[in-house]
Amino acid sequence: MIQFLLNQELRSEHALDPNLTVLNYLREHVGKPGTKEGCASGDCGACTVVVGELHTNDLGAEQIRYRSLNSCLTFVSSLHGKQLISVEDLKHQGQLHSVQQAMVECHGSQCGFCTPGFVMSLFALQKNSDAPDSHRAHEALAGNLCRCTGYRPILAAAEQACCNKPQDQFDSRQADTIARLKSIAPTQTGELNSGDKRCLVPLTVADLADLYDAYPQARLLAGGTDLALEVTQFHRTLPVMIYVGNIEEMKRIEDFDDRLEIGAATALSDCYAALHHEYPDFGELLHRFASLQIRNQGTLGGNIGNASPIGDSPPLLIALGAQIVLCKGNTRRTLALEDYFIDYRVTARQDSEFIEKIIVPKGHALFRAYKVSKRLDDDISAVCAAFNLKIDNGVISEARVAFGGMAATPKRAKSCEAVLVGATWNSATVEKACVALAEDFTPLSDFRASKEYRLLSAQNLLRKYFIELQTPHIETRVTAYV
Repeated sequence: MIQFLLNQELRSEHALDPNLTVLNYLREHVGKPGTKEGCASGDCGACTVVVGELHTNDLGAEQIRYRSLNSCLTFVSSLHGKQLISVEDLKHQGQLHSVQQAMVECHGSQCGFCTPGFVMSLFALQKNSDAPDSHRAHEALAGNLCRCTGYRPILAAAEQACCNKPQDQFDSRQADTIARLKSIAPTQTGELNSGDKRCLVPLTVADLADLYDAYPQARLLAGGTDLALEVTQFHRTLPVMIYVGNIEEMKRIEDFDDRLEIGAATALSDCYAALHHEYPDFGELLHRFASLQIRNQGTLGGNIGNASPIGDSPPLLIALGAQIVLCKGNTRRTLALEDYFIDYRVTARQDSEFIEKIIVPKGHALFRAYKVSKRLDDDISAVCAAFNLKIDNGVISEARVAFGGMAATPKRAKSCEAVLVGATWNSATVEKACVALAEDFTPLSDFRASKEYRLLSAQNLLRKYFIELQTPHIETRVTAYV
C-alpha cells in the first residue's frame, strides 16, 4: 500500500496499476480534470501539478517544500508519503487563490487550455520566493507553453502574485499538514500491485539491493522523466518497477575537501547549488538542461543510467574525472564514469547492480562546458562539450576532453588529448587538436544536426575554449547556436 495526501484528503492505494500516471489518476480516478494533457512528454507544462514533501531547512526547522512537476511523467507510486496539489485545490471558500486572481486581472489567459499549468507553476514560484526577480519568474515558467496569449501578461501575473503575497489556506494549515505528513511517513517498503504489474517502494539502499536481486528484471524508477515515456509515448507496459525516490541515502549531497558525493536519486534541481559553486559552467548547463518541472524530477543518476549519447551531464562528469559507485547486494565497486559506457545504451552495469552515488572531484579551475542546441532552454543537445586542462608555465600537463552527441556514447577525445598533452598552449596547438577531433569522432546526421555541423561545432568549441582562457573577461559559455 502507498499513502499520500490529495490536498488534505488522505488517500491509501494498493491495487492501482503502477503504470498509472498522476495525470490520469487525477482525471480518471478522482474526478479532477483541471490538469490537462498537452503532449504527454513533459514539454508543454499543461499537466503541471505541485507536490509537497517534508523538508528540514538550513536552520533545522521542518517545513513543506513545494515543487512543480509534470504529472504526465509522474507515476502514482512516487507520491508515497507526500502531498499532491492540483489546480482545483487552490480556490478556497469561494475565493480564487491569489495566483489565479493575478492571472485574471493581468489578462494572462485566453483559450485557457494551458492556464491550469501556468497557475500551478506560479503557485510553486510564490511558495518558494518572497519577491522573485524576472530571471526566477522566467525560470519557473520556462516549462509552460502558451500559444495564444503571449507571455507578457503571465509574467505580469507572476510579479503581482509573488510580490507582497498574501497568506493562503496552505500557510494557515501548514502545521497541521506537516503533522499529517509525518503521520504517513513511510516506515516500510510500499507497494502498488494490480495483479500482473507491481511497483515496490523501498526506503533504504539495503532494501533496494535485496529487491533488485529478487527482481533483476525490474525497471528502476527515479525521476521517471525518461522511463515514463515508454508508457506515455510508446504505449509499453512496465511489469515490475522499483521506485528509488524515497531512499534518503541516495538523495544526499556530501561536500568533502577534494570531492562532492552526490546520491544517484538526487534531483537535478538539488544538485545545482553544489555543482554551480564548484563549477559555474556545470550550474549554467543544469539551468539549460530542461524545464524546472523536469529538473525537480529528473535525477543525476538517471541521466547517467539511461546511457543516452546525448545526455548532458555525462560529458561534463567524464571531463572532470568523475566516478560512480555501483552496488549489488552487499558489494560495491567504484568505476570511472568513462568506463561505464560500452556502446549505444549498453553499459558496464551487471544484473541487479545499480548506481548508488556519483563522485565528482574538485579543484579543476580550467573546466569549461558548452551546449549547442536549437533553442536556448529546454532542448536536447546537438553537441555537448566539456574541456578540462591543466596548464603549467604555458605547457599543457593534463587534458580531459569529452563530448556528447558525437558518438554512440558520451566519449573522451583521446586523439585530441594526445595532441594537447605536453604541447604549448597556443593557437597552433589548438588547430592541431581540432584536426585530431576528426580522428576521434565520426558523428551521425539526424534531425538535430548534420555530421559536418557536429564536427565543425566540436572544433569551434575547442577554439572557443582557447579564446576564453586567453581573455577570461569574455563570458559567453554554455552557449546555444542556431
